[in-house]
Amino acid sequence: MPRYPALFQVNTRVRLAELAAALGRKATLDDIPDAELDRLAADGFDLIWLLGVWQTGEAARGVSQSNREWLEEYRRVLPDFREADVCGSCFAIQDYRVHMEFGGPEALARLRQRLRERGLRLILDFVPNHMAPDHPWVAEHPEWFVTGTEELLASQPQNYRRIQTADGMRVLAYGRDPYFAGWPDTLQLNYGEAALQQAMLGELSRVAHQCDGVRCDMAMLALPEVFERTWGICAPAFWPKATQAVRAEVPGFLFLAEVYWDLEWTLQQQGFDYAYDKRLYDRLVEGHARPVREHLCAGLDFQDHLARFLENHDEPRAAATFMSEAHRAAAILTFLTPGLRFFHQGQREGKRVRIPVHLGRGPLETPEPGIATFYDRVLECLKSPAFRDGDWQLLACRPAWDGNATWDGFIAFSWTGPGELRRVVAVNYAPHQSQCYVAMPWHDLVGRAWRLQDLTGPAAYERQGDDLTRQGFYLDMPAWGYHVFAVSSAR
Repeated sequence: MPRYPALFQVNTRVRLAELAAALGRKATLDDIPDAELDRLAADGFDLIWLLGVWQTGEAARGVSQSNREWLEEYRRVLPDFREADVCGSCFAIQDYRVHMEFGGPEALARLRQRLRERGLRLILDFVPNHMAPDHPWVAEHPEWFVTGTEELLASQPQNYRRIQTADGMRVLAYGRDPYFAGWPDTLQLNYGEAALQQAMLGELSRVAHQCDGVRCDMAMLALPEVFERTWGICAPAFWPKATQAVRAEVPGFLFLAEVYWDLEWTLQQQGFDYAYDKRLYDRLVEGHARPVREHLCAGLDFQDHLARFLENHDEPRAAATFMSEAHRAAAILTFLTPGLRFFHQGQREGKRVRIPVHLGRGPLETPEPGIATFYDRVLECLKSPAFRDGDWQLLACRPAWDGNATWDGFIAFSWTGPGELRRVVAVNYAPHQSQCYVAMPWHDLVGRAWRLQDLTGPAAYERQGDDLTRQGFYLDMPAWGYHVFAVSSAR
């Protein structure tokens, strides 16, 4: 694994539906072509996250098919929507066993081997917060779920339901976070129960022997302070012992946390290799350079362990969120900064429709012209040892002349690799033309001429090292402009 790996997320159900349409029959994991895996490896990806491989059941599917709000969304996404398209949320897990329609555990094992042969590591889901209503534990161990009362059910029907268990009818809580109504296709696990925590450790261990890492859904909900705030139940810490126990069994196993509310550092300290960087994403969406630049001032002990993305299955599509040129500028800042580079299926083609996790297929979309070429260039840049294992530094920008405030729209940084491998990335993250001088980070520029060749476009400059050291590198760039310069000695 490089210091800064790249991850590609695949919506397993949607991809298999695409393959089934092409094959004229149901598709399993065995039908994912070798050529597709070859391309992912050739593009420089290290990690492949297969979203939604676990067995789901009819109970959650029934909820997904009857929820009015969700049905409205399905019809917006699929003009030709039909009830059979609803498969139920992949986060309402009935069993941590590979879905029988996908070929079962044997097909996953074969796919994992094919990935390994290409140097790719497999990431799967772990959902710590809740289970499907027809999970066997509901009948066998209802005490492992958060229990409610008839009074709570009457006052908060959006958060509780009645369900039959081995002990009779009970009121159990839907899985939820503290800021929204419950997810009605799930039931909330009770981390105040020691036996539940031990059982979840067993499930996590079982998952860890089928893959190389897990993406943990809403990982912060299991933190003791969050769990108590949500449910009023004291719970011992789960993640430190979970990450330690799994790595004792499977050395090098990777943990990726979906996390919000500025709890990224907390989960990093509890054993997670990477945590979602939602803060950077939100600031990029807002479209102002300074907050982005300030975010990049954090220490590398923090930034190195952030997962940086422009879209995923939860967020709107990048092509639908950003204007075309801003999309490219935001991508440069997302994927060429430190951390895990997190790409999503369909992003490279400029797809615009976010597919709900309850659906088994997506709509047909026309690719956005030029976006695939742009992402090809970004991925080509990321193959360089400078970006994968190099040293990163945020660079200072200063006004090009007195009274010119447009310098504040710039974000610039450098990468230094082995030998004289050097890169400078500069982005004018602003809706107007801007000018600045960028301070160069290297101390051996003096007395030599240097060539700066853009790896994403035709721009190329030759500058004297004395000028670069004394004044910096002058830039005059259009709105949302960007450069990825290879810096080399001009011979």
